[in-house]
Amino acid sequence: MLNLSKGFTLIELLIVMAILGMLAALVGPSLFGKVDEGRIKSALTQMVSFETALEAYRLDLFKYPSSLDDLVKNNSNKPKWHGPYMSKRIPKDPWGNEYQYKKPGREGRNYDLYSFGADGREGGEKVDADILNWKVD
Repeated sequence: MLNLSKGFTLIELLIVMAILGMLAALVGPSLFGKVDEGRIKSALTQMVSFETALEAYRLDLFKYPSSLDDLVKNNSNKPKWHGPYMSKRIPKDPWGNEYQYKKPGREGRNYDLYSFGADGREGGEKVDADILNWKVD
């Protein structure tokens, strides 16, 4: 009688590991691309909420704030201030960096609101590119 031992041989395990490695190499980059895409969409969504708060501030005080912090800090000494216009604190972008707010904005805009992207620096390409509220499609 032939006695076959139960279990896998080293060759079988190596073949399975090679197949799993090839699958990870094919699927992994597309999954990481989805994570980056989700962070960009999250930043754009947060900027929309900033814009809503900025407009509410402008409607109450007839001007845009000098900084994003003005949306949450107590300005009850100003009679028309009905804030805070955002809850609790100003959130950071999905990469943990501060959003950028400049008043007045470029090209005649009232303000510019943007994130520097993954690298936290101006400029860049792909995931490092700046995310600009006025260039949303």
